[in-house]
Amino acid sequence: MTANIATPANKPQLSIVIPVYNEEDGLQALFDRLYPAMDSVAAKHQLSYEIIFVNDGSKDRSAGILSKQFELRPDQTRVLLFHSNFGQHMAIMAGFEYAGGDYIITLDADLQNPPEEIDALVVELLKGHDYVGTIRANRRDSFFRKFASRMMNRLRHSITHITMTDQGCMLRAYSRRIVDLVRQCDESNTFIPALAYTFAANPVEISVKHEERFAGESKYSLYQLIRLNFDLVTGFSVMPLQIFSILGMLLALAAGSLFVYLLVRRFLLGAEVEGVFTLFALTFFLIGVMLFGLGLVGEYIGRIYQQVRQRPRYVVKTVLEKK
Repeated sequence: MTANIATPANKPQLSIVIPVYNEEDGLQALFDRLYPAMDSVAAKHQLSYEIIFVNDGSKDRSAGILSKQFELRPDQTRVLLFHSNFGQHMAIMAGFEYAGGDYIITLDADLQNPPEEIDALVVELLKGHDYVGTIRANRRDSFFRKFASRMMNRLRHSITHITMTDQGCMLRAYSRRIVDLVRQCDESNTFIPALAYTFAANPVEISVKHEERFAGESKYSLYQLIRLNFDLVTGFSVMPLQIFSILGMLLALAAGSLFVYLLVRRFLLGAEVEGVFTLFALTFFLIGVMLFGLGLVGEYIGRIYQQVRQRPRYVVKTVLEKK
């Protein structure tokens, strides 16, 4: 997985990294908008650029379509073909490793973030910002998806204290220094925007347009969104364990107090049966808390297990690039 280091003669100044997974219906529309937008950015700011597509084990015709696009624009196009599906964030990490630009921008392939918005991020990078986050204006998502996103954002901020208004927007920009630091973090699971934000010295957030998905369906199910936020929370904070420890202490004190109360009541008023179901309810509640705590501890242990195996995070089968 060693990156192909570009020589000074062909080293681009700007790299666009785009993960692709089963996007055959929308790729041509992406090409039709992306390349003119990048040509305009390059002319406006006098920057050379490259576009790195990372095919994340697509099962449709995405790999073939990307190969044809490489043949049409070999000077600005590189294509990485994964051996199998390793996930969006691993695709971005691979793109980071192969990117040669001084500035790196990530973009989704589904056109929900218009390629024309890249120019706004380049402007901020040229101002000296090393991390440019984005906020989707007038999101074209369902009410449930937007509500869940807001709740996850609040939970993440309260636990990790990482300030990202919209953590779900793929369109982001990073300086070379930030990308190099992210690549040095040899973590099997990580949330790249949050990790990059922790390294940023001069971050900024801007609003960008948001459009409906051009074709296909979102690759993030409810479970995957929850999974992503578990990775985010457990990867940047031990606060959940601390909260659970405090909760366990409070419940132990409450249970002890209840036991003393029932014991005193028994001696003063005698035995009674009326409180049996209350005790059952309390017992089931405590069992539920213990199971939740075991799951939380297991989450951290699972991360350790994945890390100590030291398996490759992704496997690149083929790289299409101009020699």
